[in-house]
Amino acid sequence: MNDRYFRTSSFYPAAFLLAKGAELVNIDKITDSRRASFVFCDPAQCEDWLHVFNFGKDDEGDAVVDARKMVVAIKTLKEKLYQN
Repeated sequence: MNDRYFRTSSFYPAAFLLAKGAELVNIDKITDSRRASFVFCDPAQCEDWLHVFNFGKDDEGDAVVDARKMVVAIKTLKEKLYQN
């Protein structure tokens, strides 16, 4: 499973990935009910985007996302987190 999926437990990087268009396939809350792991497809693309998110310059093309997409991504993750 590690080769096919990318996981992160950091909320804002997960929101950034979702805003960039990464496909969220699962939110794993089984291992620790107080902490979630966000699971995305295409680990290579996710790693590239997160490298830019963490270390890229502010005006770098891949580091920029539309503010509305980021807000929608945050709301979507929160809704999914608090379901059930």
